[in-house]
Amino acid sequence: MRLDDFDFVLPQEQIALQPPLDRESARLLILPKEGGSLGESLISSLPDLLRPTDLLVFNDTKVIPARLHGEKSSGGRVEIFLVRRLESECEEWLALIRASKSPKAGTTINLADGVTSRVCGRGDNDEWIVSFSGTDDFSAWLDRNGVVPLPPYIKRDAREDDRSRYQTVFAKERGAVAAPTAGLHFTDALLNRIREKGVQLAAVTLHVGLGTFMPVRVEDPTHHKMHKERFSIPEETVAAIARCRGAGGRVIAVGTTVARTLEYAAEGNLVKAGSGEADIFIYPGYSFKVVDCLLTNFHLPKSTLLMLVSAFAGRERVLEAYTEAIRRGFRFYSYGDAMFIYSEQGSLKLPE
Repeated sequence: MRLDDFDFVLPQEQIALQPPLDRESARLLILPKEGGSLGESLISSLPDLLRPTDLLVFNDTKVIPARLHGEKSSGGRVEIFLVRRLESECEEWLALIRASKSPKAGTTINLADGVTSRVCGRGDNDEWIVSFSGTDDFSAWLDRNGVVPLPPYIKRDAREDDRSRYQTVFAKERGAVAAPTAGLHFTDALLNRIREKGVQLAAVTLHVGLGTFMPVRVEDPTHHKMHKERFSIPEETVAAIARCRGAGGRVIAVGTTVARTLEYAAEGNLVKAGSGEADIFIYPGYSFKVVDCLLTNFHLPKSTLLMLVSAFAGRERVLEAYTEAIRRGFRFYSYGDAMFIYSEQGSLKLPE
């Protein structure tokens, strides 16, 4: 397996730079996991593809406005990209810093409303450790002054409507620096139609960080190291998975972040409740223990996300589906269309 095995050519005009006018209007490519021809529909028709015994699992993480702009005391402009809050008594974060010159430990950065950031030192990778002072409610200050962290391939400034559109309607737990994009397609009305069909809904939390999008820089992908991302799986989600399996239903992961979280916490074909930091890297050869079906957006060439999807449905089959999606004019990446990879087979019933 080589990195080039996961390459494909995407026309620039098929990179979605804007969200669709309506979340449910995104197109849906339908890929049978066990073989067969591709289908096509809209996200709005997803309830027609589900069964009353199915379980949809969502990622309820909430994207924070992670980009901050400020100035050094010397006057040089600085951008701080928050990555993850550290476990400390003060407001301390891992962050990326962009400036004309690399900052030194002890550098003070002046931000909006009298807030300052101090560069404390280096983190484990390319990050810096920074602390903040000058506000009693950092989360509220961040909501007022931070900028939505749109992916770098969206070549425009973030707008006010990105604050709502680059966020799922079920977002609850603050901490992500990128959206779990498969969840962006859902509306409250669509969720209600899914519930009316008898389908169960459950949630996990994975705070999407740099690890999900970090490019693979080695020719042998198995040597790539994933960054850790904080996750939490509640007892009620574990119970919902058990009920689904007991009824022979299908566990459907809404996005690769959900798939990674469930598989990381798998013990056999069961899932363990709890929280921690997940660094699982799924690539072809991996045998899925929990996830039966996957709803996912279209991913970047040579990315760990494309490798996960290839592990789920087969590399050649996935790349053939991508080629057909390009031919049909599907929109790619975070604000783009989606693919539903489904299995006719539900989970095995649990032993008595």
